[in-house]
Amino acid sequence: MPNKMCNFVHMRLTRFFTTCLALSLSLTLLGAERLHQNFDFDWKFSLSAPAGAEAPGFNDARWAAVQLPHDWSMELPYLSPQEGGKPSMGFMQGGVGWYRKTFAVPAAWKGRRVSLEFDGVYHRATVYVNGREAGFHPYGYTAFAFDITDYLIPGAQNVVAVKVDHSDCPTSRWYSGSGIYRHVWLNVTDPVHVALWGTAVTTPSVSAGQAVVRVATTLQNDGAKATTVSLLSELRNPSGRTVARAVAQADLPADAPRTLEQSFVLDAPVLWDLDTPNLYTLVTTVLRGPLAVDRYETPFGIRDVRFDPDKGFFLNGRSVKMKGGDIHQDAGSLGAAMPDRVHERRIALMKETGFNAIRCSHNPPAREFLDACDRLGMLVIDEAFDKWKSGYYRQWFDDWWEADLAAMVRRDRNHPSVVLWSVGNETSEQGDLSGEGTKRLQALRAECERLDPSRKVAVTTMPDYDRKFDKNGFNSAVEVVGYNYQEPFYDSDHAQYPGRIIYGSEVFPYYSAGRERMREYIERNPWYDYAERDFIFGYFMWAAVDYWGESSGWPSKGWPTGIYDVCMHEKPQAAFFRAVWKDDPIVKIAVEDPGLPLDRGKDMWTWPLLASHWNFPRYDNTQMVQVDVFTNCERVELFVNDVSMGTRRLADFPNNTLKWRIPYSPGRITARGYNGADEAASDELRTAGEPVGLRLRADRTDLAANGQDLSYLEIELVDAQGVVVPDADRPVHIRVGGAGRFLCMDNGDTADGGSQLRADKPTLMGRAQVVVQAARSGGTLRVIASADGLPDAEILLIVR
Repeated sequence: MPNKMCNFVHMRLTRFFTTCLALSLSLTLLGAERLHQNFDFDWKFSLSAPAGAEAPGFNDARWAAVQLPHDWSMELPYLSPQEGGKPSMGFMQGGVGWYRKTFAVPAAWKGRRVSLEFDGVYHRATVYVNGREAGFHPYGYTAFAFDITDYLIPGAQNVVAVKVDHSDCPTSRWYSGSGIYRHVWLNVTDPVHVALWGTAVTTPSVSAGQAVVRVATTLQNDGAKATTVSLLSELRNPSGRTVARAVAQADLPADAPRTLEQSFVLDAPVLWDLDTPNLYTLVTTVLRGPLAVDRYETPFGIRDVRFDPDKGFFLNGRSVKMKGGDIHQDAGSLGAAMPDRVHERRIALMKETGFNAIRCSHNPPAREFLDACDRLGMLVIDEAFDKWKSGYYRQWFDDWWEADLAAMVRRDRNHPSVVLWSVGNETSEQGDLSGEGTKRLQALRAECERLDPSRKVAVTTMPDYDRKFDKNGFNSAVEVVGYNYQEPFYDSDHAQYPGRIIYGSEVFPYYSAGRERMREYIERNPWYDYAERDFIFGYFMWAAVDYWGESSGWPSKGWPTGIYDVCMHEKPQAAFFRAVWKDDPIVKIAVEDPGLPLDRGKDMWTWPLLASHWNFPRYDNTQMVQVDVFTNCERVELFVNDVSMGTRRLADFPNNTLKWRIPYSPGRITARGYNGADEAASDELRTAGEPVGLRLRADRTDLAANGQDLSYLEIELVDAQGVVVPDADRPVHIRVGGAGRFLCMDNGDTADGGSQLRADKPTLMGRAQVVVQAARSGGTLRVIASADGLPDAEILLIVR
């Protein structure tokens, strides 16, 4: 008993003195902390390979002024197949581009460490500082950083130049873009600092009552002498209140890293979940003596993730079916250069439709994409590579895969949205019966687990009816296997490989037997196959959003069979997923229209051609039209000009899609959905008259004066009653003035011709979209839309 009492007193005293030390350290005079500065502005660009462009004295006065993110491929004309254009790149061009920036280096930076951090450059980037090569990075999809301290001249103007070589374009199976298409950051630190992506936060034990949080912090000493530091780690809850502290001391050898581990126990943690995406913050402070020499913040979430081969995926103990989509990083006329708001808007719209998961196909995403998924509550499968040595990356794979995989895992491991690492997609190695492909997969898995043992590792395979990936052990080299288009094998594989965790990594959004049978689409939607099988943890449609590249044929520049177009406008078929994924009652009218002016891509991915309007002047009241109503209501009654076309029951039709074949009559078509005796939801389409004006609507009218913020403006061609006119499209010209700039214009048509960045595109079915970007100073941003024969539409945005 006395020994137990002594131990108890010793433990309490230790906690007391640790708390006092932490408070003392947290109140100490701050030293020269790190600078993490956006480096996107004031670059010069040239699409050429001039001799000596890396030299500080090179004359770049005639180069174009650009702001990052930047994708030069969107600025170039298309190349038709006859001109050498490639469908994988959306018939767009690559080349060799040079970027230069002059910046001041204060004399006070002498003795500090300076690095440039690139979030993504496509591709083969060589970085020069004051004419000297600082480093080379070939892979276009991973972040990287170079220490440039030894190349700088403190107290003077310095020049950074970046050569981007995409002369081997195309180098992806989809549109990749070209250039410095993500952010660049300037980091200035003390020689003793937290290493790049040097914090790792895990939550190995989570319940509603208590959570264990473990933190591993890698400290870097770039000084010439060993030193002793104190590491203060503080956890702040979602309200910003500090709820835990820990202090550790460490001796750091010269020019070497060291990793320190700390552990916290939190009572009644606030969990990260899909509907309540609560985020904590780890505040890391490094002190040398009484001075704080580095301070670093890491957002993270406390959540429990579990995969079961029979029951699927569990989040915080609750079974969750992933309702997912595959997406690439491009956004219509913006190309691959996507400001932060693009990611946030896209994820918010997908979540509102019913998605709860995204697979990043087939490369690590922008960090801002993951930040938005963290904030909004979206699950993510983070993917490293497409094809391995059988793809465009083959010449670099052997020498660079470890560094690129490490860049993905270290950068992204603290995001609670990321629940799974995927190390490869549709590799030819899956069918290698020699066993070399299986060894490669085992090595990739081992490296992922070394860097982050808290998550499982997956690979995705393409259809192989000989199942060579099972004969050679490839699929058994990881716990999780993504099946691309392999629905016939789910049940038999689950029985034969009961320990395998399976998900549908790429799924047709609709079964179709080809264009000749589109009007008879009676097959059952694939979603139901996944919903009814607990052992399949997720469904990911290919693709959720239309994208550039993988064109089905000129003049289409992309893959146009998503449920969103490149403007993120929902297509009519998106209502099916709202009906089956959400509990909110929905009724949505769609009219089958084989005359739609759209290129629909590959037969096997297509839905019937569906329209969301009631303008069919080529029909008279003797011609029949097929009307579909997507719904989750028990029954729906359809009316044309207040005359009932009959009632249909949900139980009598497949695919949550009720059908009427009725004579066309202009005017108004209305659908009313009922649950029991109560009307639960309704939808209506009205025939539009001649266009009399343009309607201009902004998703945001108040923008931040940071040079980055965006507003999306919808342009609609409307009649006298305000109804969108879908069959009288005309060119619209955009003018932008004041505190911002025109960024791009789009209409959702992947077959649209001409330059992507022009400001005079036609409407498509009565709609178009313009994106404007705020300036770095406040004021009013004015946007005017004009079309021949119609009055101008104008809107004012506030930038502050």
